[in-house]
Amino acid sequence: MGNIQSRFSGFRRTRSAGRGTSSKARKNKRSVSIYTNGANKFISEKIPNENTVSDACLTVEIIEKFSDEFNAEPKNRLALNAVTAEDMTKVLLSREVTINDTHVFSERIELEAKVTNQKSSGRCWLFAATNVMRLILMKKYNIDDLELSQPYLFFYDKLEKANFFLESMIGLAGEKSTDSRLLQYLLRDPVNDGGQWDMIINLLGKYGVVPKTAFPESFNSSNSYRVDTILTSKLREFAHQIRQLHARGHSSSSLRHEKIKMMEDVYRILAICLGEPPKRFDWSFRDREGKYHQFPNLTPKKFYEDVIGYNADGTFSLVNDPRNPYLRLYTVEYLGNVCDGYPIRYVNIPIDKMKKLAIQVLRSGKPVWFGADVGKFSHNTLGILDNKVYDFELAFNIKFGLNKEQRLRYCESLMTHAMVFTGVHLEHDKPIRWRVENSWGEDRGQKGYFVMSDDWFSEWVYQIVMEKNDAPKELVAVLDQDPITLPAWDPMGSLAKM
Repeated sequence: MGNIQSRFSGFRRTRSAGRGTSSKARKNKRSVSIYTNGANKFISEKIPNENTVSDACLTVEIIEKFSDEFNAEPKNRLALNAVTAEDMTKVLLSREVTINDTHVFSERIELEAKVTNQKSSGRCWLFAATNVMRLILMKKYNIDDLELSQPYLFFYDKLEKANFFLESMIGLAGEKSTDSRLLQYLLRDPVNDGGQWDMIINLLGKYGVVPKTAFPESFNSSNSYRVDTILTSKLREFAHQIRQLHARGHSSSSLRHEKIKMMEDVYRILAICLGEPPKRFDWSFRDREGKYHQFPNLTPKKFYEDVIGYNADGTFSLVNDPRNPYLRLYTVEYLGNVCDGYPIRYVNIPIDKMKKLAIQVLRSGKPVWFGADVGKFSHNTLGILDNKVYDFELAFNIKFGLNKEQRLRYCESLMTHAMVFTGVHLEHDKPIRWRVENSWGEDRGQKGYFVMSDDWFSEWVYQIVMEKNDAPKELVAVLDQDPITLPAWDPMGSLAKM
């Protein structure tokens, strides 16, 4: 690629007058741009005119013009005084939105539970999943409230992700350089707290689940930074060791033998930080009428399959990705937790179709697990998700012009958080706002429940989960397609972790 500057094809050197030149020459030194092709072969050099300023430069005169125009507008000075004196989310909060986004909904599931708290961890996807499943238990056994053990699933997710990562490193051990985009991406965060719905299917199918009383929180499950840091450091070290062994001629079988030793270290770290998950346990409770119930000597899988009776295998993910064709099946390379488990699969549908399906499920009395970009236009204290919650246009005289497709393409948005829909308000059969069960504790929103405007749903919701039995046949049939594989770094490969 000739005549292309270094950023795209090779490198760009500059040389200037320096040592061995007169003081006058140093004072008047000029930069010389040297242009190369992709093979770093010299093509030409350009000596700029000493008396001209490059069009690329931001001159003092231009900045002074910005300042003059800023100060000529009285509204700018008012905004400056307000925003520098107080938190922007308070100054720019729309009073109209706080009034209109009420917690009144025409459609709402019959049974709700107290909001949970993931604390300082990225386990939202596990909390959202267990919040869906616990409602089955509460209804089935007439229980006021309970929690399923997110720490139990968290333990095995970390363990499986570590193994998944090391298997990926074995498969990529022949890569000549660690500078490849794929390796750098995988090494960045090997055991992310976050996850995807199909990862939940894998964990439940292999390990089951337990009540939270059987495996409660530890400090490190609620505050995962330290254990994540230790695991990440060791896994990167293991990746290096795998590559060294491969370079010395070790076979894949030999590398997997070494991997088992590495995984023993991972298990030990997790057991010390989180505790060892139970293999058997007793579960007892009193129902709303005060009647005592006991389930002795349960295994986690028996509790999941027989006591709860939830069939995660019978569910699937629907996404809204306007970059790609609808009614197609997608997956993401190198994304997963359990080797030989369910691959990550999405059926892509238009956003209006997604809303109709979510409403259908809510009307049937079931909650809806969903994923969204929660950091956009959200007030975390009041529990409001609304595109108009802050008046940025009035304060800064700007508009955000990218649409949903463009935001995905330009790294402006992706799914960051999983929550649960428990209600929707309809007017003339059209959604106006949605009721959201979050997992950030009861101090936010309405005892932990958030309200979402329908416009916010359109722009920032990316995924819902529903049972195959409730879904249109044509959508379930998409699961039989050969999936289109997206690269590991694609935004559809993002994990819910807020």
